[in-house]
Amino acid sequence: MTKQIPHWVDGAEFVGTSEQWADVTNPASGDVSGRVALASARDARYVIDSAAAASKAWAHTSLARRTQVIFAFRELLNGRKEELAEIITAEHGKVHSDALGEISRGQEVVEFACGISHLLKGGHSESASTGVDVHSKRDPLGVVAVISPFNFPAMVPMWFFPIALAAGNAVVLKPSEKDPSAAIWMARLWKEAGLPDGVFNVVQGDKVAVDALLQSDDIDAVSFVGSTPIAQYVYEEASKTGKRVQALGGAKNHMVVLPDADLDLAADAAVNAGFGSAGERCMAISVLVAVEPVADDLVARIAERTRTLRIGDGAKKTGAVEADMGPLVTKAHRDRVASFIDSGEQAGAKVIVDGRDVEAHGAAEGFWLGPTLFDHVTPEMEIYREEIFGPVLSVVRAGSYDEAVELINANEYGNGTAIFTNDGGAARRFEADVQVGMIGINVPIPVPVAYYSFGGWKRSLFGDTHAHGTEGVHFFTRGKVVTSRWINPAARPVGGLELGFPQND
Repeated sequence: MTKQIPHWVDGAEFVGTSEQWADVTNPASGDVSGRVALASARDARYVIDSAAAASKAWAHTSLARRTQVIFAFRELLNGRKEELAEIITAEHGKVHSDALGEISRGQEVVEFACGISHLLKGGHSESASTGVDVHSKRDPLGVVAVISPFNFPAMVPMWFFPIALAAGNAVVLKPSEKDPSAAIWMARLWKEAGLPDGVFNVVQGDKVAVDALLQSDDIDAVSFVGSTPIAQYVYEEASKTGKRVQALGGAKNHMVVLPDADLDLAADAAVNAGFGSAGERCMAISVLVAVEPVADDLVARIAERTRTLRIGDGAKKTGAVEADMGPLVTKAHRDRVASFIDSGEQAGAKVIVDGRDVEAHGAAEGFWLGPTLFDHVTPEMEIYREEIFGPVLSVVRAGSYDEAVELINANEYGNGTAIFTNDGGAARRFEADVQVGMIGINVPIPVPVAYYSFGGWKRSLFGDTHAHGTEGVHFFTRGKVVTSRWINPAARPVGGLELGFPQND
């Protein structure tokens, strides 16, 4: 039977009242594996009300107790991450090792949140003025919404909700309707970890659910990851009602290879960063800028490695050789990415490896598209301008370091970039020159560890605050400063007035 994937409210499944459902498919077979509930505005309101009702008690729960719950979640996830990885592979299509890697990176944020007691410590100044003390503190916001994309159904929500919960907020998670089961699995794990009912909730759905979150007066903040047009929409709509917003958008990430670089290392990195997770990640390298005279040699090395990749069903199967790359998430997305390959070829780019000819190890009905390598791509081509979000790597040839940097800085996005070189001076200069939020030096995908913050510049971010790290803690809390004065009764003037004028002594 096709499973039903519901909402999660007050610590239990909730089917909702809309009677609207969407199919969930297994990308490796094309089979419909489930039906996910699509919330009505009324359903979304019910979920939000649950979170609002639970938020006040959770905000007043001790830091010690909150930390115990976060740590219990960490332990449960470590013991059962194989379960979650299988769910991710079945609905997203990424290979099992990629799914485990996604969980591990999300778990880093959970571990960071276990130190919330230290992260929320304020300052204290005794006798800032005569008899006056001042201290600062950080309070939770109330109810926060997390709207996450299909490409990382576990990791991206975990960029946000561990810190939000640890800081004392209630959470409403709206996962992608393409792969919604991971959210329900994590909700059950939070209940098992001891989180009070109503503090973590899941509302499934489409734009109706999203708009309900953006417009609700009971939602105090919104964290979003997705395409730039939707990120801008989320930012503008949520800001209208005074919400705090961090909306992380799209990318077109460049990797620069200088002539002195280790070309084998650079070729390995290009294949990994361009085709890992089928290119469906906002930090994928989609443009490789080869600074001459290395382009011919580098393209040949990348092509050689690309042709060895095994494309197939990413599910973990006993005795089977694991695929290096799985299918794309839906047939519509596969067809969209394939259309970009057609466009690049028609524009005059040279197809070195053609993913349209893939022979995948899986069902013929799977959403297969192999890794594609283009050479002689130019900035006016559609495959250079647009975020493809698939396994397509474009090589642009540059005559100099300065030309490579100009390409990066002229792009509307500023999410991530990388440089491969053995010249420390060039690397240091690159850090200062590029207008990008995250930079890798001989590291192709520079996603920061959890105690640093994740986020880009320009049209890759709407809002001022990046994800996790110190910025994440500040996003999910607001500061208070308390100035206090306690009068010593013995020091009060006899028969006089105590006006409390400032004293400088």
